[in-house]
Amino acid sequence: MKVPFLSFEATNEQIRTQITQAFKDVFESQWYILGNQVQQFEQAYASFNKVGHCVGVANGLDALYISLKALGISTDDEVIVPSNTYIATLLAVSYLNAKAVLVEPRLDTYNINPDFIEAAITSKTKAIMPVHLYGQCCEMDAIMTIAEKYGLYVVEDNAQSQGSSYKGRLAGSFGNVNGTSFYPGKNLGALGDAGAVTTGDAALAEKIRVLRNYGSQKKYYNEVIGHNMRLDELQAAFLLVKLQYLNDWTEQRQQIALWYNEELMDIEEIVLPTIADGASHVYHLYVIRCTNRDALQKHLAEKGVGTLIHYPIPPHLQKAYSFLGHKKGAFPVAEEIADTCLSLPMWPGMTKQDVIKVTSAIKDFSLD
Repeated sequence: MKVPFLSFEATNEQIRTQITQAFKDVFESQWYILGNQVQQFEQAYASFNKVGHCVGVANGLDALYISLKALGISTDDEVIVPSNTYIATLLAVSYLNAKAVLVEPRLDTYNINPDFIEAAITSKTKAIMPVHLYGQCCEMDAIMTIAEKYGLYVVEDNAQSQGSSYKGRLAGSFGNVNGTSFYPGKNLGALGDAGAVTTGDAALAEKIRVLRNYGSQKKYYNEVIGHNMRLDELQAAFLLVKLQYLNDWTEQRQQIALWYNEELMDIEEIVLPTIADGASHVYHLYVIRCTNRDALQKHLAEKGVGTLIHYPIPPHLQKAYSFLGHKKGAFPVAEEIADTCLSLPMWPGMTKQDVIKVTSAIKDFSLD
C-alpha cells in the first residue's frame, strides 16, 4: 500500500455533486468575470475569517503584491519578512522595487521570531510581513506591538493557515491588509489558481478592488494604472462549495497530526512540530526534522511513502536573490530548517492505517 504525499480523492468524492452543480450554474449564468459567485465567496470568506472585507484575486502572489501596493510600498522601502518562507513572499516585495529584509524564525515553530524584528527596523522600514507557515499562526501580539511602536504596516501572508488562530483571533485578521492563496494544495484550495485579500479597512478594500480590475470601478473608466488580477468566477463557485467543508477538513488534519505525534514521540532522532503558546495549528503541512533527512526521504520513497521538502533552499541562497549579498551562514536557523525538514503525507481522508504505514517506515529507518 502506497501513501502519497497529497491526495484529493477523498475530498473530491465528498464534494463531487456540488462541484458539478457549481460548474453548471456558472456555465448557464453566461456571466464569467466578477459576477455573483465572486461576490458571494468574498462575503462568505470575510465572514469565515471574521473580517469586514474580502477581495478575490487571481492567486496568492497577486494578493500579497496588491496588498503592499495598496499601502503605498514602493521603491527603496523596506519590508521585514521571515528568512524561512516560500519565495512568493519576497517576490511580492521585489515587484514594487522595495527591499525584503530577512529576519530569522524560531527553530521550534518555524515562524518569524518576534524577538529579532526590532533589530531589523531602519528609517526605510514600512511594513512587517509575518508568514503563518505550515499551518501555524504567528505570535501576532508581539508583532502588532512592534508595528504600533514604530508606525509600521502589517501584511499577513496567510497562504498556508486559513482557520488558524492566535489567542482566539484568526490569521488573516490582524494586519492592515493580508493576502492568502487558494492554490489547489492549500487547506482551502481551488481547482486552479486563486487568492484573496482580507482587511478590516473599507477604503483599502475598495482601493484593491479597483487595482485588481484595470484600475477601474466602472467599465472603460480607469482611475489609476491597475492590473488584471481578478478571481475567476468559476473558481469562486468551487471555493464556495469547499468553504462549507473547511472546518471539518481542518479537524481531520488535526487528528492526523495527533496520530503522527503518538506514533513518533519516542523516536529521539526526530523533532516533531511545536505549537507556540496561544497559537493554533491547522496542519497544512506536518513537518518533522532530522539530521539525516535526505536518507530518510529516500528510504520512505522506497517504502511507497511520498514526502516533500518545504523548502530545500532558503530565500537568501536562491540565485534570484543573490543581489542581496547574503552568503551561506548568514541565516543559520533558516538554513538548518532547510537542511533538516521533511513534510510527511497530510490530507483529509487519511486513515490511521495510512499514518501507521508512514510511521512504521520511519521506525524501520531509525532502527537501521
